[in-house]
Amino acid sequence: MKMKKLLTVGLVLLFATAPLTAGDENAAIEPASAPEPPDIPPPVQSGEALEPEIIIRRTEDKIIKEYRVEGKLVMVKITPTVGPAYYLLDTDGDGELDAREDDSRSASIQQWLLFSWD
Repeated sequence: MKMKKLLTVGLVLLFATAPLTAGDENAAIEPASAPEPPDIPPPVQSGEALEPEIIIRRTEDKIIKEYRVEGKLVMVKITPTVGPAYYLLDTDGDGELDAREDDSRSASIQQWLLFSWD
Protein backbone atom coordinates (compact mmCIF):
# COMPACT_ATOMS: atom_id res chain seq x y z
CA MET A 1 0.00 0.00 0.00
CA LYS A 2 2.81 2.38 0.89
CA MET A 3 4.50 1.63 -2.43
CA LYS A 4 1.38 2.57 -4.40
CA LYS A 5 1.21 5.89 -2.56
CA LEU A 6 4.85 6.69 -3.36
CA LEU A 7 4.37 5.74 -6.99
CA THR A 8 1.26 7.92 -7.27
CA VAL A 9 2.98 10.93 -5.68
CA GLY A 10 6.01 10.44 -7.93
CA LEU A 11 3.92 10.33 -11.09
CA VAL A 12 1.93 13.42 -10.07
CA LEU A 13 5.16 15.35 -9.47
CA LEU A 14 6.60 14.17 -12.78
CA PHE A 15 3.57 15.28 -14.79
CA ALA A 16 3.22 18.53 -12.84
CA THR A 17 6.79 19.62 -13.64
CA ALA A 18 6.78 18.49 -17.29
CA PRO A 19 5.43 21.82 -18.66
CA LEU A 20 8.13 23.70 -16.74
CA THR A 21 10.91 21.76 -18.41
CA ALA A 22 9.45 22.15 -21.90
CA GLY A 23 10.34 25.86 -21.87
CA ASP A 24 8.99 28.73 -23.92
CA GLU A 25 9.78 28.92 -27.64
CA ASN A 26 10.09 32.70 -27.45
CA ALA A 27 12.80 32.44 -24.80
CA ALA A 28 15.16 30.47 -27.06
CA ILE A 29 18.76 31.61 -26.76
CA GLU A 30 20.60 32.31 -29.99
CA PRO A 31 23.93 30.48 -30.21
CA ALA A 32 27.02 32.67 -30.30
CA SER A 33 28.61 33.02 -33.71
CA ALA A 34 31.95 31.31 -34.19
CA PRO A 35 34.99 33.55 -34.59
CA GLU A 36 36.59 33.80 -38.02
CA PRO A 37 39.43 31.29 -38.53
CA PRO A 38 42.94 32.74 -38.72
CA ASP A 39 44.61 33.17 -42.10
CA ILE A 40 46.64 30.25 -43.41
CA PRO A 41 50.37 31.02 -43.10
CA PRO A 42 52.35 31.20 -46.35
CA PRO A 43 54.46 28.18 -47.33
CA VAL A 44 58.10 28.05 -46.28
CA GLN A 45 60.19 30.12 -48.69
CA SER A 46 63.61 29.81 -47.07
CA GLY A 47 64.56 26.67 -48.99
CA GLU A 48 65.50 24.82 -45.81
CA ALA A 49 64.48 21.20 -45.62
CA LEU A 50 61.77 20.50 -43.05
CA GLU A 51 62.69 16.82 -42.77
CA PRO A 52 66.04 15.32 -41.85
CA GLU A 53 68.37 14.27 -44.63
CA ILE A 54 68.99 10.53 -44.45
CA ILE A 55 72.02 8.87 -46.03
CA ILE A 56 71.94 5.07 -46.20
CA ARG A 57 75.15 3.10 -46.70
CA ARG A 58 75.20 -0.69 -47.01
CA THR A 59 78.21 -2.86 -46.29
CA GLU A 60 78.55 -6.64 -46.15
CA ASP A 61 77.78 -6.88 -42.45
CA LYS A 62 75.66 -3.81 -41.62
CA ILE A 63 73.41 -0.98 -42.80
CA ILE A 64 74.33 2.53 -41.67
CA LYS A 65 71.74 5.34 -41.72
CA GLU A 66 73.00 8.87 -41.07
CA TYR A 67 70.42 11.49 -40.07
CA ARG A 68 71.34 15.13 -40.66
CA VAL A 69 69.34 18.25 -39.80
CA GLU A 70 70.52 21.50 -41.40
CA GLY A 71 73.75 19.76 -42.38
CA LYS A 72 74.60 18.64 -38.83
CA LEU A 73 74.90 14.94 -38.08
CA VAL A 74 72.45 14.26 -35.23
CA MET A 75 72.05 10.47 -35.25
CA VAL A 76 73.48 7.32 -36.79
CA LYS A 77 71.56 4.03 -36.77
CA ILE A 78 73.67 0.94 -37.33
CA THR A 79 71.81 -2.28 -38.13
CA PRO A 80 74.14 -5.29 -38.22
CA THR A 81 73.06 -8.41 -40.11
CA VAL A 82 73.34 -10.32 -36.82
CA GLY A 83 72.15 -8.75 -33.58
CA PRO A 84 70.02 -5.75 -32.63
CA ALA A 85 70.37 -2.28 -34.10
CA TYR A 86 72.16 0.40 -32.11
CA TYR A 87 72.26 4.16 -32.30
CA LEU A 88 74.83 6.89 -31.97
CA LEU A 89 73.14 10.14 -30.89
CA ASP A 90 74.32 13.69 -30.42
CA THR A 91 72.24 14.19 -27.27
CA ASP A 92 73.74 17.50 -26.14
CA GLY A 93 74.54 19.15 -29.49
CA ASP A 94 78.31 19.25 -28.97
CA GLY A 95 79.09 17.41 -32.21
CA GLU A 96 80.14 14.15 -30.53
CA LEU A 97 77.95 11.09 -30.92
CA ASP A 98 77.02 9.11 -27.80
CA ALA A 99 76.33 5.37 -27.96
CA ARG A 100 72.86 4.07 -27.17
CA GLU A 101 71.53 0.53 -27.43
CA ASP A 102 67.91 -0.60 -27.81
CA ASP A 103 67.33 -0.85 -24.08
CA SER A 104 64.41 0.74 -22.26
CA ARG A 105 66.55 1.43 -19.18
CA SER A 106 68.80 3.77 -21.16
CA ALA A 107 66.01 5.51 -23.08
CA SER A 108 66.63 9.18 -23.72
CA ILE A 109 63.95 11.84 -23.47
CA GLN A 110 62.59 13.03 -26.82
CA GLN A 111 63.90 16.48 -27.71
CA TRP A 112 62.91 18.72 -30.61
CA LEU A 113 64.32 22.03 -31.75
CA LEU A 114 61.36 24.39 -32.08
CA PHE A 115 63.13 27.68 -32.75
CA SER A 116 66.73 28.74 -33.32
CA TRP A 117 68.45 32.04 -33.97
CA ASP A 118 71.79 32.62 -35.65
